Amino acid sequence: MPSGGERRLFWALAAGVVVADLATKLLAEATLLRTAGVQVVGDWVQFRLLYNPGAAFGLHLGPLSRWIFAAIAVVAVIVCARMAREAPARDLLRQLALGLVAGGAAGNLVDRFRSARGVVDFIDVGVGALRWPTFNVADIAVSCGAIALAISLWREDQQRAGSPATS
Repeated sequence: MPSGGERRLFWALAAGVVVADLATKLLAEATLLRTAGVQVVGDWVQFRLLYNPGAAFGLHLGPLSRWIFAAIAVVAVIVCARMAREAPARDLLRQLALGLVAGGAAGNLVDRFRSARGVVDFIDVGVGALRWPTFNVADIAVSCGAIALAISLWREDQQRAGSPATS
């Protein structure tokens, strides 16, 4: 069981992601609403305001998408909090990973309740017509957290594989 310090890291990081995500989305809405976009790094990185009523890559499940994806986000936050509470002691990478995923899920959840238009996406990356789907800070947190969680779980498996079997 992690100590209170590790749990505080999880909750502080999750809250920090939600605050940063909401702040950047509000800024994007305030500045990009009346523009076709702003080039940040030439054509490679642009800020463009989009509202995504679905999920990643524009996945849409019909008129109930908003509520289905909201429920999935709530479950994700609960599962991450439980995993953080039960993570091995001193696994700071696991706390970091789970805090990022929970914060990202909660950040996009806030948007689902804040606006019926959908989640605010504004970071557009690509070259010419070859563009990655537009995303936001919450999406970055979820992606980075998922990678860090995979590494943490892999490291745990490696440690178990190197340990003598218990009977």
